[in-house]
Amino acid sequence: MLKRLALASIVAASLGAPALAAPLPKPPAFGVCGACHKVDKGAPNGIGPNLFGIGNTKAGAVANFNFSPAMKNSKVKWTRDNLIAFIQTPQKTIPGNRMPFGGLKNPESAALVADYILSLK
Repeated sequence: MLKRLALASIVAASLGAPALAAPLPKPPAFGVCGACHKVDKGAPNGIGPNLFGIGNTKAGAVANFNFSPAMKNSKVKWTRDNLIAFIQTPQKTIPGNRMPFGGLKNPESAALVADYILSLK
């Protein structure tokens, strides 16, 4: 047992820093989002803000994007639950935001899109 523990410690130490997890596969339901939002690190904002790295950040905080006052002044943080709610009902989640999208009504599709966005880091 002690030998296994020592071996595991040596292997772990030799691996160095942990590798970053790859993003989840882009779900088909993201196609409607992709018309306005880019998702690549460093890509410029489009009609909508670039969604790369927004997980657990404050809504309306993407640099160089002109957000609505409703989005900038919201207290929403992009957690999984908040992102799913916003994807399903954007105007209910942050009333007065400018995103011209009625929402994904299918909860499974909304969850897949939220999980994908949160994996972009």
